Amino acid sequence: MVQPISTQQGMMAARPQGRVASMIVWSAAGLGTLAVLSAVALWFHYGTAVFFEMIAAGISACF
Repeated sequence: MVQPISTQQGMMAARPQGRVASMIVWSAAGLGTLAVLSAVALWFHYGTAVFFEMIAAGISACF
């Protein structure tokens, strides 16, 4: 006889993986948003010249 391609058990097992993947994506999106908002806040607080000097100093400190 013909068997179905997907079973109930297979569908139930895939659910938690989807939830974990969704949580990882939302967490990454939240961290990205936080980083952008922090950069904008620093930009407004210090001004453009000082902001770019801080970024350049941080990059040169890494290398």
